[in-house]
Amino acid sequence: MAVHSTAGSTAGVETGPAATAEKASIRRLIDWIWHIRGELPLPAGQTADEAFGKLDPLFAHPGTSHARAGNLLSVTKRDPLAQDPLSVIDSGTLCITAAGEGAVLRYHLVSRALLYCFLAPLLFLGIGQLTAALGQLEKPSAEEKAGKKKDKQAELKLNPVDTFLGAPAPEKPKDAKPKDGKKDGKDKKDGEDPDKDAFSPTPAYVFAGIFAALWLLGRLLEPWLIRRLFARCLAA
Repeated sequence: MAVHSTAGSTAGVETGPAATAEKASIRRLIDWIWHIRGELPLPAGQTADEAFGKLDPLFAHPGTSHARAGNLLSVTKRDPLAQDPLSVIDSGTLCITAAGEGAVLRYHLVSRALLYCFLAPLLFLGIGQLTAALGQLEKPSAEEKAGKKKDKQAELKLNPVDTFLGAPAPEKPKDAKPKDGKKDGKDKKDGEDPDKDAFSPTPAYVFAGIFAALWLLGRLLEPWLIRRLFARCLAA
Protein backbone atom coordinates (compact mmCIF):
# COMPACT_ATOMS: atom_id res chain seq x y z
CA MET A 1 0.00 0.00 0.00
CA ALA A 2 1.45 3.35 -1.07
CA VAL A 3 1.59 6.11 1.52
CA HIS A 4 1.48 9.68 0.21
CA SER A 5 3.29 12.31 2.24
CA THR A 6 1.70 15.72 2.71
CA ALA A 7 4.88 17.39 3.84
CA GLY A 8 5.56 18.77 0.38
CA SER A 9 2.09 20.28 0.06
CA THR A 10 2.61 22.37 3.20
CA ALA A 11 6.16 23.40 2.41
CA GLY A 12 6.65 27.14 2.30
CA VAL A 13 3.29 27.83 3.98
CA GLU A 14 3.67 29.52 7.34
CA THR A 15 1.34 28.05 9.94
CA GLY A 16 0.98 28.18 13.67
CA PRO A 17 0.86 31.03 16.20
CA ALA A 18 3.28 33.20 14.22
CA ALA A 19 1.05 33.28 11.13
CA THR A 20 -2.06 33.93 13.23
CA ALA A 21 -0.33 36.79 15.03
CA GLU A 22 0.80 38.30 11.74
CA LYS A 23 -2.72 38.20 10.28
CA ALA A 24 -4.14 39.77 13.43
CA SER A 25 -1.52 42.51 13.27
CA ILE A 26 -2.34 43.30 9.63
CA ARG A 27 -6.07 43.37 10.34
CA ARG A 28 -5.53 45.62 13.35
CA LEU A 29 -3.48 47.98 11.18
CA ILE A 30 -6.27 48.14 8.59
CA ASP A 31 -8.92 48.61 11.28
CA TRP A 32 -6.89 51.53 12.66
CA ILE A 33 -8.09 53.56 9.66
CA TRP A 34 -11.61 53.97 11.07
CA HIS A 35 -11.61 52.15 14.44
CA ILE A 36 -10.88 54.00 17.69
CA ARG A 37 -9.63 51.95 20.63
CA GLY A 38 -8.52 53.09 24.04
CA GLU A 39 -8.72 52.55 27.77
CA LEU A 40 -9.25 54.82 30.74
CA PRO A 41 -8.83 54.02 34.45
CA LEU A 42 -11.93 54.60 36.57
CA PRO A 43 -11.73 56.95 39.54
CA ALA A 44 -10.80 55.22 42.79
CA GLY A 45 -13.70 53.36 44.35
CA GLN A 46 -16.03 53.80 41.34
CA THR A 47 -18.06 50.71 40.43
CA ALA A 48 -19.19 49.60 36.98
CA ASP A 49 -22.79 50.63 37.72
CA GLU A 50 -21.67 54.10 38.77
CA ALA A 51 -19.44 54.47 35.71
CA PHE A 52 -22.12 53.46 33.24
CA GLY A 53 -24.58 55.72 35.04
CA LYS A 54 -22.28 58.70 34.49
CA LEU A 55 -21.77 57.76 30.82
CA ASP A 56 -25.47 57.19 30.18
CA PRO A 57 -26.22 60.85 29.17
CA LEU A 58 -23.85 60.44 26.23
CA PHE A 59 -26.15 57.79 24.76
CA ALA A 60 -29.45 59.62 25.35
CA HIS A 61 -29.25 61.62 22.10
CA PRO A 62 -31.68 61.06 19.19
CA GLY A 63 -30.64 58.25 16.86
CA THR A 64 -28.61 56.48 19.56
CA SER A 65 -29.51 53.08 21.01
CA HIS A 66 -27.52 51.16 23.60
CA ALA A 67 -27.81 47.92 25.52
CA ARG A 68 -25.91 46.73 28.57
CA ALA A 69 -25.04 43.17 29.49
CA GLY A 70 -23.12 43.05 32.75
CA ASN A 71 -19.95 45.07 32.35
CA LEU A 72 -20.34 45.36 28.56
CA LEU A 73 -22.22 48.20 26.86
CA SER A 74 -23.04 48.12 23.12
CA VAL A 75 -23.84 51.36 21.26
CA THR A 76 -25.39 51.92 17.82
CA LYS A 77 -26.05 55.27 16.12
CA ARG A 78 -28.20 56.12 13.11
CA ASP A 79 -28.21 59.62 11.62
CA PRO A 80 -26.88 61.33 14.77
CA LEU A 81 -27.36 65.07 15.14
CA ALA A 82 -24.45 67.47 14.91
CA GLN A 83 -24.97 68.39 18.59
CA ASP A 84 -24.18 64.81 19.59
CA PRO A 85 -20.68 64.74 21.15
CA LEU A 86 -20.20 61.29 19.59
CA SER A 87 -21.70 62.14 16.20
CA VAL A 88 -18.72 60.73 14.28
CA ILE A 89 -19.27 57.30 15.88
CA ASP A 90 -21.57 54.73 14.26
CA SER A 91 -21.20 51.82 16.65
CA GLY A 92 -18.98 50.45 19.38
CA THR A 93 -18.59 48.68 22.70
CA LEU A 94 -17.51 49.81 26.16
CA CYS A 95 -16.27 47.29 28.70
CA ILE A 96 -15.21 47.71 32.33
CA THR A 97 -12.65 45.19 33.59
CA ALA A 98 -10.72 44.84 36.80
CA ALA A 99 -7.13 46.06 36.77
CA GLY A 100 -5.13 45.70 39.95
CA GLU A 101 -6.90 47.44 42.82
CA GLY A 102 -9.18 49.42 40.51
CA ALA A 103 -11.02 49.08 37.21
CA VAL A 104 -10.44 50.17 33.63
CA LEU A 105 -12.88 51.31 30.95
CA ARG A 106 -11.93 49.86 27.57
CA TYR A 107 -13.72 51.10 24.47
CA HIS A 108 -13.78 50.09 20.82
CA LEU A 109 -15.61 52.53 18.54
CA VAL A 110 -16.21 52.50 14.77
CA SER A 111 -16.47 55.65 12.61
CA ARG A 112 -17.60 55.42 9.00
CA ALA A 113 -16.88 59.14 8.62
CA LEU A 114 -13.17 58.41 9.04
CA LEU A 115 -13.43 55.56 6.53
CA TYR A 116 -15.10 57.80 3.92
CA CYS A 117 -12.50 60.53 4.43
CA PHE A 118 -9.79 57.90 3.90
CA LEU A 119 -11.35 56.51 0.70
CA ALA A 120 -12.31 59.87 -0.82
CA PRO A 121 -8.71 60.86 -1.74
CA LEU A 122 -8.28 57.58 -3.60
CA LEU A 123 -11.46 58.27 -5.55
CA PHE A 124 -10.44 61.81 -6.49
CA LEU A 125 -6.92 60.70 -7.43
CA GLY A 126 -8.50 58.18 -9.81
CA ILE A 127 -10.73 60.91 -11.26
CA GLY A 128 -7.69 63.15 -11.72
CA GLN A 129 -5.77 60.45 -13.54
CA LEU A 130 -8.77 59.71 -15.77
CA THR A 131 -9.21 63.40 -16.54
CA ALA A 132 -5.54 63.76 -17.47
CA ALA A 133 -5.78 60.71 -19.73
CA LEU A 134 -8.86 62.11 -21.48
CA GLY A 135 -7.03 65.38 -21.98
CA GLN A 136 -4.19 63.59 -23.73
CA LEU A 137 -6.63 61.77 -25.99
CA GLU A 138 -8.52 64.94 -26.93
CA LYS A 139 -5.43 67.08 -27.45
CA PRO A 140 -4.78 67.51 -31.20
CA SER A 141 -1.32 66.71 -32.41
CA ALA A 142 1.06 69.37 -33.67
CA GLU A 143 0.83 67.95 -37.16
CA GLU A 144 -2.94 68.34 -37.20
CA LYS A 145 -2.68 71.96 -36.06
CA ALA A 146 -0.04 72.67 -38.71
CA GLY A 147 -2.22 71.05 -41.39
CA LYS A 148 -5.24 73.16 -40.41
CA LYS A 149 -3.13 76.32 -40.51
CA LYS A 150 -1.86 75.51 -44.01
CA ASP A 151 -5.42 74.81 -45.18
CA LYS A 152 -6.54 78.21 -43.94
CA GLN A 153 -3.63 79.93 -45.69
CA ALA A 154 -4.43 78.05 -48.90
CA GLU A 155 -8.03 79.21 -48.77
CA LEU A 156 -6.88 82.85 -48.68
CA LYS A 157 -4.89 82.59 -51.94
CA LEU A 158 -6.46 83.65 -55.26
CA ASN A 159 -6.58 81.32 -58.18
CA PRO A 160 -4.43 82.27 -61.24
CA VAL A 161 -7.39 83.63 -63.27
CA ASP A 162 -8.40 86.09 -60.54
CA THR A 163 -4.79 87.14 -60.15
CA PHE A 164 -4.47 87.76 -63.92
CA LEU A 165 -7.64 89.87 -63.91
CA GLY A 166 -6.29 91.96 -61.03
CA ALA A 167 -8.83 90.97 -58.41
CA PRO A 168 -7.90 92.12 -54.90
CA ALA A 169 -6.63 89.53 -52.44
CA PRO A 170 -9.21 88.38 -49.88
CA GLU A 171 -8.90 89.93 -46.48
CA LYS A 172 -8.11 87.77 -43.49
CA PRO A 173 -11.13 87.14 -41.29
CA LYS A 174 -11.08 89.24 -38.14
CA ASP A 175 -11.86 87.84 -34.74
CA ALA A 176 -15.34 88.63 -33.54
CA LYS A 177 -15.45 91.30 -30.84
CA PRO A 178 -17.93 91.58 -27.99
CA LYS A 179 -21.01 93.64 -28.76
CA ASP A 180 -20.21 96.15 -26.04
CA GLY A 181 -16.86 96.89 -27.70
CA LYS A 182 -14.88 95.84 -24.63
CA LYS A 183 -12.21 93.17 -24.68
CA ASP A 184 -12.95 89.99 -22.85
CA GLY A 185 -10.31 89.52 -20.15
CA LYS A 186 -10.92 85.79 -20.17
CA ASP A 187 -9.89 85.33 -23.83
CA LYS A 188 -7.17 82.80 -24.42
CA LYS A 189 -3.74 84.05 -25.40
CA ASP A 190 -2.27 83.30 -28.79
CA GLY A 191 -0.99 79.74 -28.94
CA GLU A 192 -2.79 78.68 -25.76
CA ASP A 193 -4.92 75.58 -25.97
CA PRO A 194 -8.57 76.60 -25.37
CA ASP A 195 -9.41 73.09 -24.12
CA LYS A 196 -6.60 73.06 -21.58
CA ASP A 197 -8.86 73.73 -18.56
CA ALA A 198 -11.57 71.35 -19.76
CA PHE A 199 -9.42 68.32 -18.87
CA SER A 200 -7.41 69.72 -15.97
CA PRO A 201 -6.90 67.21 -13.11
CA THR A 202 -6.06 70.00 -10.65
CA PRO A 203 -9.54 70.25 -9.03
CA ALA A 204 -9.60 66.51 -8.38
CA TYR A 205 -6.15 66.66 -6.78
CA VAL A 206 -7.23 69.59 -4.61
CA PHE A 207 -10.24 67.66 -3.30
CA ALA A 208 -8.03 64.63 -2.69
CA GLY A 209 -5.71 66.76 -0.57
CA ILE A 210 -8.63 68.25 1.38
CA PHE A 211 -10.11 64.86 2.29
CA ALA A 212 -6.68 63.44 3.15
CA ALA A 213 -6.12 66.35 5.53
CA LEU A 214 -9.58 65.83 7.06
CA TRP A 215 -8.88 62.13 7.65
CA LEU A 216 -5.48 62.80 9.19
CA LEU A 217 -6.85 65.54 11.43
CA GLY A 218 -9.81 63.41 12.51
CA ARG A 219 -7.71 60.30 13.11
CA LEU A 220 -5.33 62.21 15.37
CA LEU A 221 -7.90 64.43 17.09
CA GLU A 222 -10.93 62.18 17.65
CA PRO A 223 -9.23 59.63 19.96
CA TRP A 224 -8.03 62.47 22.18
CA LEU A 225 -11.45 64.16 22.22
CA ILE A 226 -13.27 60.90 23.03
CA ARG A 227 -10.88 60.03 25.84
CA ARG A 228 -11.25 63.52 27.31
CA LEU A 229 -15.05 63.28 27.04
CA PHE A 230 -15.18 59.93 28.86
CA ALA A 231 -12.77 61.13 31.54
CA ARG A 232 -14.82 64.26 32.16
CA CYS A 233 -18.07 62.27 32.46
CA LEU A 234 -16.55 59.70 34.83
CA ALA A 235 -15.08 62.40 37.05
CA ALA A 236 -18.32 64.42 37.24
